[in-house]
Amino acid sequence: MQSSYRCWTKRGIDLLVLIGLAPLLFVLLVGLAGLVRWRMGTPVFFKQVRIGYRDRPFTLVKFRTMLDLRDSEGELLHEDQRLTSFGTFLRRSSLDELPTLWNVVRGDMTLVGPRPLLVEYLPLYDPVQRRRHEVMPGVTGWAQVNGRNAISWEQKFAYDVWYVDNVSFWLDVKIFWLTILKVLSRADIAPPGKKSMPPFRGTIR
Repeated sequence: MQSSYRCWTKRGIDLLVLIGLAPLLFVLLVGLAGLVRWRMGTPVFFKQVRIGYRDRPFTLVKFRTMLDLRDSEGELLHEDQRLTSFGTFLRRSSLDELPTLWNVVRGDMTLVGPRPLLVEYLPLYDPVQRRRHEVMPGVTGWAQVNGRNAISWEQKFAYDVWYVDNVSFWLDVKIFWLTILKVLSRADIAPPGKKSMPPFRGTIR
């Protein structure tokens, strides 16, 4: 049953949800795209290669939240210096994630699953952590509703692997509703005292 849900039912539910929300999503996407263009210029979208199901790379799409500010040597400044006030609002409200729904339509992602991470993290995972790629990556996941960026990378990966072993329709429903509550409360956006999650450097055993 779990295998059938992963392979077929889950994908169908994703598409039905997106079709049902299409009118609202269209208005939000167009309106936010206009605001991003007005407040930060072009490009409106931020694109980055992430690792998905079975270690396959794909291009993730989000709304842009940072400026292209560089130092005297042409190197990009730290994220905290490039993140705008409007970009902070988009992140705290999770509205920057709306274009990621296009990745769901394309089949790169699902609505619920482990968050897709950077390509450079792939060789840093231990064998257990790498199991997070045994299912499709998601817009939201078990780690996101259990601490998001306020917990360590190791805790995130433990939640991801637990999800891989326990994925089900009712678990996805629970995560979906808990995500709405998290977004409304704007909880666990970043580690205490920081604007963004520090990069993963590997787990020391």
